[in-house]
Amino acid sequence: MKKSIYILLILFTLVSCFLLIAMGSRDRLETRQISIGEALIEVEIADNAETRRTGLMNRKSMDEDHGMLFVFEHDQKLSFWMKNTLIPLSIAYISADGEILEMYDMKPESLRPVESINSVRYALEMNHGWFERKGVCVGDYLNL
Repeated sequence: MKKSIYILLILFTLVSCFLLIAMGSRDRLETRQISIGEALIEVEIADNAETRRTGLMNRKSMDEDHGMLFVFEHDQKLSFWMKNTLIPLSIAYISADGEILEMYDMKPESLRPVESINSVRYALEMNHGWFERKGVCVGDYLNL
């Protein structure tokens, strides 16, 4: 009896470790350095349904020159909200050729959708006010 309980505990521990490793690797997104004018940014790439859906949810902070670039397969009107997102953010909607077409500020945990007027290929989320602090404006281009 004791032996079977030990075996079950070992199996449970192994399965738990495997699940933690699998979940941890899923949380690490590909990163890339991009620029807008003179500003260099380290971005995490959200390029599939799961990473785009999760985005920056449940994070408590983000370094100043870091962000998340949402990549879509084709141009479309996008809509983002801040459900479970604790960091105040600014978002730029970007065309396929890298032109910033729209920018908006977003409040933590707001369920109000922030929709693009234009069909775009990318969305870039940065800390609230980052675009303004760096002098980035609509019409500027991302160097992808």
